[in-house]
Amino acid sequence: MVDVLDNKRAATRFRILVQIAERQPAVSQGEIAEEVGVTSQAVSEYIRDLVDEGFVEKEGRSRYRVTNEGVDWLFRTADDVRRFADHVTGDVLGAMSEAAYIATDDIADGETVSLSVEDGLLHATPGDEGPATGVATTDAEAGTDVGVTSFEGVMELEPGSVTVLQVPAVRTGGSRAVDQETVAEHCEDADLVVAAGVEAVVACREFGTDPAVTFAAGAVAADGAERGLDVTAVATTNEVGRVTDVLRDADVSYEVLEG
Repeated sequence: MVDVLDNKRAATRFRILVQIAERQPAVSQGEIAEEVGVTSQAVSEYIRDLVDEGFVEKEGRSRYRVTNEGVDWLFRTADDVRRFADHVTGDVLGAMSEAAYIATDDIADGETVSLSVEDGLLHATPGDEGPATGVATTDAEAGTDVGVTSFEGVMELEPGSVTVLQVPAVRTGGSRAVDQETVAEHCEDADLVVAAGVEAVVACREFGTDPAVTFAAGAVAADGAERGLDVTAVATTNEVGRVTDVLRDADVSYEVLEG
């Protein structure tokens, strides 16, 4: 269990540090006490401990600021809470809820179906031969959406990967400076192509590929790879970092190549 969810003191400490970050540098302990639901004296004690630990620095009377160490701790703790929430919503509640799948054949309400992922989309097939199964909650014809619940087992899904192709900025040649064969090869072999930056979009189009998205490329690439797709993300040099930051945070396998 995450500390801030398992321990009341840790939770209060987290909330007080968040309040300081929101209000800094002029911090009213009374306002924080009212927001968090503890006494002003308790807030004072928590702040003193946070100062001693190096998470907060005092700049004067009623003036505090969260240190870099405090910011790092907030990020780590918030990430822990987010992962736990994802586990609850995805793993726990997901098994109890209803989701939409694409029927690969005609399916009747109440029928057991095998579940799979094809081209990044959820599919349901009549029968219980697959490693993951569910129960249809609606009638559906082949190719239409069908409701599924009562999930059991785990779908077999090999995660995909992302190839990030760098395209020079326009001031250093832009799309005209890329290697045509490299871009064409990686775009043709990919299940999904996304682009970030005008030069990258133009480079794709010049070689006969229209990117699936031209914004939020990192998020879409990460989501696609998690769904088993091999993704090519063509990105202008100054956009590459934004794309790889998202991929790294999502723990997605990727490589960066010169386009």
